[in-house]
Amino acid sequence: MKLKHTLAIFCLATLLGTAVPTSAETIRIVGESGLNEKPIPVSLSGFSGEALEVIQFDLTVQGFSFTAPEAAQYLLSGSANGNVTGRAQDRINQSYLVNKSYSGASVRRQAHAFVDDFLAALGRKGLGGTKIAFKRDTGVNSEIAIADFDGFGAQTVTTDNSIVISPSWIPGRLALCYTSYRNGAPDIYQHDLSSGRRTPVARYPGSNLSPAVSPDGKRVAMILSRSGTVDLYVGDIDGGNLKRLTKSREDESSPCWSPDGNWICFAGKYNERRALWKIPAGGGEPVRVSTGGTPNPSEPDWSPDSKWIVFTSQRGGGFDICVVKSEGGSATVLVEGEDPSWGPNSRTVVYARRAGKGKSLSMLDVPTKQTKTVSRISGKNSQPSWAK
Repeated sequence: MKLKHTLAIFCLATLLGTAVPTSAETIRIVGESGLNEKPIPVSLSGFSGEALEVIQFDLTVQGFSFTAPEAAQYLLSGSANGNVTGRAQDRINQSYLVNKSYSGASVRRQAHAFVDDFLAALGRKGLGGTKIAFKRDTGVNSEIAIADFDGFGAQTVTTDNSIVISPSWIPGRLALCYTSYRNGAPDIYQHDLSSGRRTPVARYPGSNLSPAVSPDGKRVAMILSRSGTVDLYVGDIDGGNLKRLTKSREDESSPCWSPDGNWICFAGKYNERRALWKIPAGGGEPVRVSTGGTPNPSEPDWSPDSKWIVFTSQRGGGFDICVVKSEGGSATVLVEGEDPSWGPNSRTVVYARRAGKGKSLSMLDVPTKQTKTVSRISGKNSQPSWAK
């Protein structure tokens, strides 16, 4: 019941409309995805409590910084007395991008909706209604959990009482694929979050690992050892029509899909050197994706706008989050961490960072390299997957 209640609130939030500027002046589009951007300065006034916390988090992980009104590009003001009222004004030309009152949802949802409306006025996609899944350590075992992207409402959705890894959202459905060791060996399952029903996808002899669901939700790429070697396979979401894509390469891992569903990117060794590769989803020869000499690239994820691949690089005893153009080239090191997953806006990444003896989740705005800990999620958590 708790999950259904959460979903009802989520659906209600999506019904909140976007604001229309009250001025006929042209809105300037800023903050287009790239690298080495400076944060966009904004000022905040009038907000307090939970609304202020939500607005600050959302803006930080999407490339904004906070300053005094006279130094800001945009002036954001409002109140949160039961319902949120929000205004966003361009300080230079004095035009209002958003001037709106919100109701019909929690203060949290209203605050998210205000930020999303502000971003929409700038020609950008907000994150307020999105969700993440992740692996939550429970001692020697682990379970899969989900939460709003900022960590609110985190709840465990599996009860395997075993090791579970690699959650992957099924686009267009409230469902996940993941790997579970509940029967001893690693098998891949599909898990419907509304009903709790779980069905097997791959339970072949050996290892069944790293499910990655295609953008249309109909196919799944995975790493199987059923042939005696560790190879990349693709099949239908129910496990049928299995096809082997790679042969004779060593230790393939962590596949991801291109947004158009035509390519699968994965990590693999060749001549004892790990690299990123991409291969046609229907079969063909792998093509190397150059990462500019970054050592041991793995865990790639393709941005929804198709422009970038974010990945983990292992150097010495540490790990870095790096990004490279999807066609390959010189990679940029962004921040220490691992397990990156793109948000739907193609600029924010959720990732895991080491904290003591465990890991915790953080957000990264790729163009500005600003980071923010997802402090609402406690405990040891890793392997995040962002619903696209």
